[in-house]
Amino acid sequence: MATYINDNSKEKADWVETGGQNYVNAEDHTQTERRQLERQLETSIQSGLSWSLGAQTSEGYWVGNLQSNSCMEAQWILALHFMELRSHPQWNGLVQCLFNEQRTDGAWGIYHDAPAGDINTTVECYAALRCAGVEKEDPRLKSALAFIHANGGLKHIRVFTKYWLALIGEWPWDKTPNLPPEVIYFPKWFPFSIYNFAQWARATLMPIALLSARRPVRPLPNGLKLDEFFPEGRDRFDFSYPKQPEPISWEAFFLRADKILHGAQKFGLPPFREGAVSRVIEWIIKHQDADGAWGGIQPPWIYGLMALYNEGYPVSHPVMAKGLGAIEDPRWAYEKDGATYVQASVSPVWDTVLTMLAMKDCGASDDNEDALERAIDWLLANEVRTKGDWSVKLPKVEPGGWAFEYENAMYPDLDDTAVALIVLAPYRDDPKWKAKGIGEAIDRAVNWTLAMQCKNGGWGAFDKDNDKKILTKIPFCDFGEALDPPSVDVTAHIIEGLAALGYKKSHPAIARALDFIRNEQEPDGSWWGRWGVNYIYGTSAALPALEAIGEDMQAPNITRAIEWIISKQNEDGGWGETCGSYMDASLAGCGPSTASQTAWALMALLAVGRPEDRPVIERGLSHLMDRQKDGTWDEPEFTGTGFPGYGLGERIDLGRSGLEDDLAQSTELSRAFMINYNLYRHYFPLMAMGRAQPYLQRTANQPV
Repeated sequence: MATYINDNSKEKADWVETGGQNYVNAEDHTQTERRQLERQLETSIQSGLSWSLGAQTSEGYWVGNLQSNSCMEAQWILALHFMELRSHPQWNGLVQCLFNEQRTDGAWGIYHDAPAGDINTTVECYAALRCAGVEKEDPRLKSALAFIHANGGLKHIRVFTKYWLALIGEWPWDKTPNLPPEVIYFPKWFPFSIYNFAQWARATLMPIALLSARRPVRPLPNGLKLDEFFPEGRDRFDFSYPKQPEPISWEAFFLRADKILHGAQKFGLPPFREGAVSRVIEWIIKHQDADGAWGGIQPPWIYGLMALYNEGYPVSHPVMAKGLGAIEDPRWAYEKDGATYVQASVSPVWDTVLTMLAMKDCGASDDNEDALERAIDWLLANEVRTKGDWSVKLPKVEPGGWAFEYENAMYPDLDDTAVALIVLAPYRDDPKWKAKGIGEAIDRAVNWTLAMQCKNGGWGAFDKDNDKKILTKIPFCDFGEALDPPSVDVTAHIIEGLAALGYKKSHPAIARALDFIRNEQEPDGSWWGRWGVNYIYGTSAALPALEAIGEDMQAPNITRAIEWIISKQNEDGGWGETCGSYMDASLAGCGPSTASQTAWALMALLAVGRPEDRPVIERGLSHLMDRQKDGTWDEPEFTGTGFPGYGLGERIDLGRSGLEDDLAQSTELSRAFMINYNLYRHYFPLMAMGRAQPYLQRTANQPV
């Protein structure tokens, strides 16, 4: 692909010297290149659309593998051992997966090409491999153990890793946070009600409360002990919490309460324990998804199975059989390089609505229309019609919307619902789809969405006003995020979805949402990204939404955002941002170019559509087209976000002194959960290229 003219100073100088003839030739040459660009763009779009058509499932949806980190497979090995299923058919494949994903430094990491390995993942992978019978003299385990000791050993491991070590007898249960099952009795108005935790934390808390109450231990086979974790002996190891808070603080209060709870449990004092256990079991069983998982994610699924097994549920029980069966379901597990990977979650609704949006942006042909119609049928069949946990705070609201996964009826997702509204809106008045109830489905989704708006004008992902920060002070909450407060990216997608249905910015809900977005903008013009990496994602969500709802796209705050995006373009014409930007502000918008992040930056630029930005946009498009391969793109980088690891679920002051010590993570993101959505590399570039076509036509005569 040719390099497009971005600097016209030399041509203008030649024009002065030659009476303008050379400059006219330069203009003609540029117009030829522009026509070539537009032809290549159309070819790339058609190639990408063909790839999409080939990737659609027979049921009508799209889904890509969701890559995360090796804790998933390590924990399944330990869980199968706990449930006495060491002969499970997935066992050997899970073991091979850990070896495949080990870094050259002996560790396992949180995301691709992270600057350092993660102590928690490495400890869990090491324990799982020893559980599987790998000798500690194995060079791969020796390098892993060396990494563990070089990084402080077990002193700073997270709570969840301690739970796993406690389950196999390598960590004392009384040195883990006590989660009494009696929390099930807390009323919804009480600050520590389970419904004030984020949905993923709530669904995980329940089975862990059972395990915490029972304190089961399944020692590793053949009397094996992981003494190598304690080179100076277990008697000399300090199992206490590594951080000692200020004497008068919520953290100190909760630590004292934790000691009291442990003491009460030791002497059998908690009243009504068995009644609480029964209530928790009932809650867990009620919340199982139709496909066997829980909450559409790995933690409540795997802890739920172990908790029920420990309560006497045999693996043949229908609830257990369904849950264990999901490990072998190709929708959840996949084979790669001779290994078995079990996904932390699955994204069929998300991947489907975004693929549909990309196809619409590219202009649907007859073949594409057939694919879109099959996808709409699938979406309508998968509308959530069950009252889930969100209804505890909104008991009179009718359910609607869509979840992220296949069968997650308890937790519809506002982000998925917003994009579904965008792609369904054009069909609302079509007689064919009206007869299939599309209008009613849209109305239910809109009403549910509006009811879920938070008091600050934004929207979270799963819950309304899920922002009680006191919960993050509990010792249990030293993992990713305990809360689900509003975010700019979800709020922006909802604005865009409502705009597609004809809502105006004068609508009270949208007016409040716009205020929220304005207030969240960074001084440099960007927006923080909650569910994608990171500032490029947040900015690319905000600007198209503001354009769709009719904001003034020449306003100073919009200009700041665009100038920020332009300033982050890489030399190769693309854009990228490392996951490390969640801990290091200097990395905002910085990283190797990726297909998805280049597309996000382009969509931000195209939403504003300044003619003078055409050279920047051309370079970005050229980057995408030059790297397209067989209709799609390669992208090993992780550009999706599960948890940044802040605890709060919202942006924080990255310049605060002592932040890394407080969070126990740096740019390796030990508390975080990062994701590689394997279709991000495909549908986002298609969106950008499709949206670029009308822009290129409109600016065809823009001077060089």
